[in-house]
Amino acid sequence: MIKFYIIVCTMALTFQSYAQNNNTISGKVTNADGKALEAITVSIKKASDSSRVKAAVTDSKGVFTFEQVTPGSYFAEITSVSHSPVVTSVFILKKGEGYNVAIIILQPVEKKLKDVVVTSKKPMIEVKADRTVFNVENSINATGSNAMELLQKSPGVLVDKDDNISMKGKNGVRIYIDGRLSPMATADLAAYLRSIQSNDIEAIEMIENPSAKYDASGNAGIINIKLKKNKKFGTNGNVTAGVNQGFYPKANTGVGLNYRNKKINMFSNVSGNMGKNRNFQNFNRQQNDSIYDARSISASQDQNGNIKLGADYFIDAQNTLGVMFTGNYSLSDQLSEGTTGIAAQLSKQNTQVLLASNNIQSTRSNSNFNVNYRYVDTLGRELNIDADKGIYRGRGDSYQPNFYTNATTGLILRTRIFANNTPTDIDIYTAKADYEQNYKKGKLGVGIKYARVTTDNTFDFFNVINETKVKDGERSNRFTYSENVNAAYVNYNRAFTKWSYQVGVRAEQTRSNGVLNAKSRYNGLDTVETVKRRYLDFFPSAAFSYTYNNKHQFNINYSRRIDRPRYQDLNPFENRIDELTYQKGNAFLKPQYTNSFSLGHTYKSFLTTSLNYSHIKDFFTVINDTAQGNAVFIIQKNLASQNIYGINISAPFNIAKWWNVFANVNANHSRYKANFEDGKSIRLNVTTLSYYHQHTFTLGKGYTGELSGWFQTPSVWGGTFKTKFIWSTDLGIQKPILQNKATVKLGVTDVFFTARWRAVSNFAGSIFNANGGYESRQVRLTFSYRFGSSQVKAARNRKTSIDAESKRLDGNQ
Repeated sequence: MIKFYIIVCTMALTFQSYAQNNNTISGKVTNADGKALEAITVSIKKASDSSRVKAAVTDSKGVFTFEQVTPGSYFAEITSVSHSPVVTSVFILKKGEGYNVAIIILQPVEKKLKDVVVTSKKPMIEVKADRTVFNVENSINATGSNAMELLQKSPGVLVDKDDNISMKGKNGVRIYIDGRLSPMATADLAAYLRSIQSNDIEAIEMIENPSAKYDASGNAGIINIKLKKNKKFGTNGNVTAGVNQGFYPKANTGVGLNYRNKKINMFSNVSGNMGKNRNFQNFNRQQNDSIYDARSISASQDQNGNIKLGADYFIDAQNTLGVMFTGNYSLSDQLSEGTTGIAAQLSKQNTQVLLASNNIQSTRSNSNFNVNYRYVDTLGRELNIDADKGIYRGRGDSYQPNFYTNATTGLILRTRIFANNTPTDIDIYTAKADYEQNYKKGKLGVGIKYARVTTDNTFDFFNVINETKVKDGERSNRFTYSENVNAAYVNYNRAFTKWSYQVGVRAEQTRSNGVLNAKSRYNGLDTVETVKRRYLDFFPSAAFSYTYNNKHQFNINYSRRIDRPRYQDLNPFENRIDELTYQKGNAFLKPQYTNSFSLGHTYKSFLTTSLNYSHIKDFFTVINDTAQGNAVFIIQKNLASQNIYGINISAPFNIAKWWNVFANVNANHSRYKANFEDGKSIRLNVTTLSYYHQHTFTLGKGYTGELSGWFQTPSVWGGTFKTKFIWSTDLGIQKPILQNKATVKLGVTDVFFTARWRAVSNFAGSIFNANGGYESRQVRLTFSYRFGSSQVKAARNRKTSIDAESKRLDGNQ
């Protein structure tokens, strides 16, 4: 692998650069009457990845000009606070030539206001060539929501009852926070996402087929949650405060401060939220000769804090050095109360009732330190070097009393009380270098990455006897895991008159070692189990785009990706959730590989349609398997395969001058096939339709309204659960006050309280009927105030090196 790195680095350093060009892009913006429009924001973006190249404003004649633009394939985006945005068709800028964009006509969205500061405002939903972007900061109904709730509202995204996240029918989603993955198990990731408030989020990006530049992990692609970063010159900032009322009240607040001049940019953001949260789950299980009817309600008192500190030093026009620290800290005290009626299949009458509770006190901290160096010149050469250290610490103490009572008399038949302590330490070290330059009339990119992860998971199980904890050595264990991934990639893209392409390949070498220390349940002796893996994989990707004319653009994408098991999923020890339910890892869980294809069509830069197909080999998922007697084991297993066929259609449009709409429809057909031991098998064919809509209303006198909602037809969770129909609707209104320096937003989420899930499963002799929900219906009020300088300068795009590792701490990969 070292030789491979040397070859890649040598390629990057020996390619010849091209001379500076004088190519220009120009055009004119008018209104419907042909009158020139001044001070309209125009952005030139790459057709390959929709990244912004340059921005300008029109002069008094409505004219804009961009000089010294590198030859390539671009499109222009025109935005104005008083006009509907316009996106042009893709055009080709040839070497040594200029390009004149056809006259752009803007349509007004409201009457002109006096003394209005003209700013560029992004649409709520942007559909780009390689991604869909949900601009959270422009959404009223996002007010007071946390990141997990926002994911539930994002087009094509589904969050199931166990907080697993899927996108367009695929469950291997990688969640990024500012370009970094968060190293947490499912429950920990869910708690982390719920601690991030909408006030801290700028946008959510959904990238279905990432290029070779991105880590190969995540078969369904990437969801990147971009946190806000102040971009203004001078000293400025903002404060926010909000209250939510669901079943319980909640509160959140935050403050951001920024200072920027020509040499340095210092930024900070501190936020927090606290309150009590409630959810419920009901499981009716028929297994062997018994029926178990379990109903539980959980309430948790949560306190969460987030901090982001950083600085960029602009050494000169070409060199920038930056440092950044991000942290998330949370305290939680959760109490679950459950009642399980136990009856015989024949009589259907309860003979016993299990009264079980679980009190979990936990703390979590997730910190990341980043150092970045960037070099960029006018010849098209760019070098980014990142070094990161990520630290995750989780502590949890659980107390679980179980009382079996006579269903008729209520007398206690037997008592079992358990407790456990579960400290988790995860350290991540990463470094990467990405280099890009002009080559052969296109753009060549190469890069390398080193990542090392060490995890230490201890599970101490106690029997509580006479109020004294007695450690059960046979139910306690320690699992340590280390993993090293070395990667390198080559990526090339080039644009022609009507078409463009991007091809690349990424190589990843993985070395892992898992060690389980525990006592044997058969003889009580100490045992050590070790699982080692060594493998090298190549992940090609390709994208082709063809512009037939101003109305029709086509694109084809292909990528091969991998999902490695989450760290805790490899721990083979049994964790007792309650008297009848166990959780168990699988040390022999194999990575799953996905080949994805998509064919897309864009009509008039407006209506986007894509056809998708994915084949997943060794697809792994959580299943509820029967084990000893009447108990159920929750375990990850590799299914034989999964095939997904899908179609996605999205479009923004105006019903009236005061009524703008974005609509997204996604349909996919999934085929699951697997055979296990003892004749157990899975054969599921499911077609799912999901719909998302967002309506924005300009109501006059500064008021803006919003109506949004989604619904989803039956789908599959975890390979065995078939869900029922589910839907939700949100309403909101906002108004700027205090000379437009402050904004008040009021919203109601899940107005009809319909975001409650229902699911059934029939597998391995166990039949489940389940349902549940949380405080999805809430009234939310938020106040935000901005102060200081308003002179805006585009911020640096910082993606750190820890991207792919942090997420596998979380449970959704």
